[in-house]
Amino acid sequence: MPHIDKYVAVVGCGYWGKNLVRNFAELGVLRVICDASQEALETFKEQYGVEGVSDFDKVLNMPDVQAVVIATPAPTHASLVMQALAMGKDVFVEKPLALMLEDALLIQTAACKSDCILMVGHLLEYHPALVKLRCLVAEGKIGKLRYLYSNRLSLGKVRNEENVLWSFAPHDICSILGFVGALPISVQAVGSAYLGQVEDFCTVNLKFEQNISAHIFVSWLHPFKEHRLVVVGDSGTLVFDDVSVDAKLTLYDQQADVLHNVPVLKQNSKTIIPIQTGEPLKLECQHFLSCIQSRQVPLTSIQNGIDVLTVLQSAQASLKSQGEIVDLKESKFVQRE
Repeated sequence: MPHIDKYVAVVGCGYWGKNLVRNFAELGVLRVICDASQEALETFKEQYGVEGVSDFDKVLNMPDVQAVVIATPAPTHASLVMQALAMGKDVFVEKPLALMLEDALLIQTAACKSDCILMVGHLLEYHPALVKLRCLVAEGKIGKLRYLYSNRLSLGKVRNEENVLWSFAPHDICSILGFVGALPISVQAVGSAYLGQVEDFCTVNLKFEQNISAHIFVSWLHPFKEHRLVVVGDSGTLVFDDVSVDAKLTLYDQQADVLHNVPVLKQNSKTIIPIQTGEPLKLECQHFLSCIQSRQVPLTSIQNGIDVLTVLQSAQASLKSQGEIVDLKESKFVQRE
């Protein structure tokens, strides 16, 4: 466990923030928690023996707080990150980095000027199964990449402040961009709102260079939980099933060829790939602390957050126009020099 001279503050102790509070407390670096709910503050103060405050400015002015972890509602992220950077604090912010690309670019400029560490909380990048999957793809285990699809489905938790695209899809977009290593050339999204004013389900189609495509399906109205990423190559397929207990990662040795103008499918074997154990969130928190100590750029850096936001905004524009394809070569959402 890396040692840091000062401590961490967690801002926002609700649905997801409480998990960050637990992990940083267990890692021995939690100094203070900040939340608008006095009930939450009292609960966590008693549970972890740390100070609790409702005033964010007070956190920023604590000289023994080196880093701020932000897990507040998404619309507040950009403002809180900018305030923390202005005070010279390292920052871990949950996805999304911001709701507007313009804000994300301002954050990037501020982070560069301050020399602060800024890490975006894209949790799946630290999951041992996804880490292993990336290694296998990089080693050529499934040959040349052809297409990917990702399903993130469950029954609830229904949100009102953000639609299912912004709530669920950042995980899948981040994973897919990591495999392809580039932004898509076009984005298309369709979805519907059934329970309120925001979309409850959404599908996103991504087209990349070199004839690579990806498909994302997200919903909080699904009758059962499914978190599955399928990565298809020309000589095999890897499946990451996060819901599975004993088969998180599976390799299918298969090929699809054309013989005398007739498609021929071959499937030879199915192998469950062993993976290391470890709570992804704890591994993510440890990586943040390691970056604070070494001053290295985090795996999920601000550029990672900007790329995901670029796709999200393009998908939202397509969603709003009832499925119109957004060309990212012409899109106002693409970061340009």
